[in-house]
Amino acid sequence: VAGWPSSIASSAAGGVVQGPHRALPEGKNQINELTSNQGKDAARKCAALLASAQKQRDAAEQMAAQGVLELACELSRQVLRHEISSNPNVLLPVIRESLGLLVADSRSVQVKLNPLDLDVLQVIVREEFPNIPLTLNADPSVTRGGCLIESGGTVVDGRLEKRWARAISQLGQNMSWETSRDDQ
Repeated sequence: VAGWPSSIASSAAGGVVQGPHRALPEGKNQINELTSNQGKDAARKCAALLASAQKQRDAAEQMAAQGVLELACELSRQVLRHEISSNPNVLLPVIRESLGLLVADSRSVQVKLNPLDLDVLQVIVREEFPNIPLTLNADPSVTRGGCLIESGGTVVDGRLEKRWARAISQLGQNMSWETSRDDQ
């Protein structure tokens, strides 16, 4: 009989109908099985959709975090540019640390600075390191806020571009100090 569960249809086709007391539990079992399978399929589909949504959310969070990090680096670059242009003395700790690395040698030391930085820092550096034979040179290829210090074949690269690259590499970034606008 078309549309009936197979066990009932086969019984009816054989000419023997078992009666409602047997057909009813079988029908309920088949309905339960059918709804259970449909529920499992729906649960699997729902779980797959949730997993996909989670992946997309995670990817969106990663993109947002990367964007925030890039923005923070750009803001830092702008703050540093402003600070360097308005206060060349911020270079003094770099010069002190670099010269400190070479002081034990007590050979002559050549310090290359941007001409604008050299104008401001020349007297201060000579006063702070009177016992070191210093040669201070203006070098326009050195970006403001940076320095190159050489002594006995040893070079301490305190150029701003190198220090910037080291700092942001700690954040997993690879941004050049230079931008389309040159603030030197």
